[in-house]
Amino acid sequence: MSSEFTMHVEEKDGKEILVCTVGATILHYDIRCLDDLHAMLKDHGDWIELGSKDEKQDTEEGTVEHWGRSTRNPIGGWYGLKKNFRGRFGMYIPPLMEALGLAELTHEKRRNKMKAK
Repeated sequence: MSSEFTMHVEEKDGKEILVCTVGATILHYDIRCLDDLHAMLKDHGDWIELGSKDEKQDTEEGTVEHWGRSTRNPIGGWYGLKKNFRGRFGMYIPPLMEALGLAELTHEKRRNKMKAK
């Protein structure tokens, strides 16, 4: 990944959220995404493409990005919490999960994938 970013946990409206800072851009994600994505990956059992996209771009079915905004995920929609900055779930959450020891990621130039550890 070319952009440096940081992640930390904050409380907002009485709930813990993940705060991702990329340069001057700040994104918020529902903290439940870590457990929910890990469970989905375990159920999937194999590599799944990340498919990172901005909020206004269409996603490819069967990717982490698509799942992160799907009505079929455990929260029934977006894990991204800030309007106009809800996308890029497939870019920022997988490396955090890798750092936490929850997932393995490929590190190719494009079309990276992840799977549960």
